[in-house]
Amino acid sequence: MTKQQLKKTFLSHKNLPIALHILAWAVIVIIPHYLVYTFGNGNRHFVPPIYINLTIYGILFYLNYMLLVPRLFLKKRKLQYFLLATGLIILVCAVMWYINDHVFIDAEKEQKIKELIQQIDKDQDILKPPIKQFRIVNYFSTSILILGFSLGLKLLEKVGKDEKERKELEKEKLNSELAFLKNQVSPHFFFNTLNNIYSLVEINKEDAQDAILKLSKLMRYLLYESEHGQTKLSNEIDFMRHYIALMQLRVSQKVDINIQLPEKDTDLLVPPLLFISFIENAFKHGISYREKSFINVRMTTDKNKISFQCENSVASDKKEKHDENHSGIGLENVKKRLELLFPENHFLAIESNEKKYSVSLVITL
Repeated sequence: MTKQQLKKTFLSHKNLPIALHILAWAVIVIIPHYLVYTFGNGNRHFVPPIYINLTIYGILFYLNYMLLVPRLFLKKRKLQYFLLATGLIILVCAVMWYINDHVFIDAEKEQKIKELIQQIDKDQDILKPPIKQFRIVNYFSTSILILGFSLGLKLLEKVGKDEKERKELEKEKLNSELAFLKNQVSPHFFFNTLNNIYSLVEINKEDAQDAILKLSKLMRYLLYESEHGQTKLSNEIDFMRHYIALMQLRVSQKVDINIQLPEKDTDLLVPPLLFISFIENAFKHGISYREKSFINVRMTTDKNKISFQCENSVASDKKEKHDENHSGIGLENVKKRLELLFPENHFLAIESNEKKYSVSLVITL
């Protein structure tokens, strides 16, 4: 395993919170020593009480973070949560008061402070500060802050987990919809192709056999390559070339077909069957047997961007015979797939008039 893979594994979604907790506690442990040696002249007298207090607050944090919040607050048992949290705060305040006022008490220092306060009372008519009450308030407020912080942190993690699960569900839904759309594309595509071969059998049997061979290559692509979520652009280009070659067997010399497909940057991964519907539509509605017509297909690549243009003439003899029940099935599927796969990373423009139909598609992978 390489260093990059180790780093990726360590900083995964599951390990990142653990790493952040370890880092935070490492900083908390180092700070008292830093303060003692920087501002306390190396006097370690204050270090043990600090670490004892940190340990108690740490226990409070993780009891709330790992037990109370997941088992009570997130389970809609909020009354029980607040009752137990209040009990924990009272317990922590009592323990902190006992430890700091009895275990780690410096009698000599406390006596000097008491004498100093009494001297101030004699010299000036002021109220004596309630030191013990202030400590209790400090323990109480600190405990509330720690509980609030641990609660907020757990809720943030819950939101992140819910968001991850939501994205997984969306991904599963996406895969299901794409599978459904692909199953719609394949029968629609073969319906038109088999009709072409049927017409070709009566004209030229050798061409029909060649067409069947090309169709078998297309079927092999559909059965194997298109089962994956992505395929190399080179495979998709070969598929388009085979389809165009198959369709060219039955077109007349009046049809001007200009195809420009890239030879480089074809290792890009793309969804299968993404461009064929535009070409299929061009052959279906753009070819005329009585007048000149054209089909222009052009694709270019630039790093992770694919630009695809398809233009075709509008055959006048097909304007009135347009099959409204079957036209546009492939195109609608492509639009849905683009919205599902590249919601923010694609541009699709379709323009049509009486003489020309054009499609322009730009995808950023």
